[in-house]
Amino acid sequence: MASNDNAKPEGEGSEEVTPAAEAEAAAKTPEEAAPEEPETLEAEPADSAAEAIAALEAEKAELKDQLLRSLAEVENVRRRAQREREDGARYAVKPLAEDLLAVRDNLCRAVESVSVEAAEAEPQLKALLEGVVMTEKSLSEAFARHHIEIIDPLGEKFDPNLHEAMFEVPDPQQPAGTVAQVIEVGYRLHDRLLRAARVGVFKSVPAAAEAAAPADGAAGDDGPAGPDGAAKPGQRIDTAV
Repeated sequence: MASNDNAKPEGEGSEEVTPAAEAEAAAKTPEEAAPEEPETLEAEPADSAAEAIAALEAEKAELKDQLLRSLAEVENVRRRAQREREDGARYAVKPLAEDLLAVRDNLCRAVESVSVEAAEAEPQLKALLEGVVMTEKSLSEAFARHHIEIIDPLGEKFDPNLHEAMFEVPDPQQPAGTVAQVIEVGYRLHDRLLRAARVGVFKSVPAAAEAAAPADGAAGDDGPAGPDGAAKPGQRIDTAV
C-alpha cells in the first residue's frame, strides 16, 4: 500500500494554514491581533470598590458624630451634677435662714422700743435690754458666718433687684431714687435674695410745683399751710416728731 506524503505528523493540528491566511494575519495590528476582553470586567470591580469605600466612610462619620454627641452629653450631665452638688452645699441653710429672719427682726424691734433713759432708770430693764442686744449680736454673727448678708440701704441708690419701694417722699433737695427710709431690712444668701428690703424712696418734684409753693406761701397771711391748715400741692410735709 502506497504511503500518503500529504499526511500530517501525529500531534499537529488538522487545520491547514494557507498562504492567504498567513498574509491576512501578518497585516493585522497588535491591537487587532490581541484577544478582545469585555470592558465590564474592569469597570464593575472598580465601581463596587468605590461604593464600598464611600459606605464605610459614611458609617465612620456617623459613628464619630454619635460618639462625640455621647461624650458631650456625658460631660453636660457631669457638670450639671457637680453644679447641683455645689448649690446644695452652698444654699443648704436657706430654709433655716428664712425662718430666723423674723426672729432677728423681733429682737431689733425690742431693742429699738426701749429708750436709753428708760434703761438707765430701771436696772432690771437695762439688764434685760443688754441680754436682748447680745442675743441679736450673736444671731447676726451666725448669719455672717453662713454668708447671710443684711441689706440696710439707707441713703443708697434704689435697686429694684434688692429693694421694694413702699412709698415715695417728694424732696427737691435730695437726689431722686435715693432710699429715704428703711421700713424693713432685707437679707441675701450669697448671691440669692432671701427677702427684699422694704424702703421709701425720694422722688423729684416738678420745677413748676417747687416754684409755686414759696409764692403761694408769701401771698397769704395764713402761712405755708394755707387757711384751713392743709398742705399745698408740691409742699413737703415734715412728719418727724
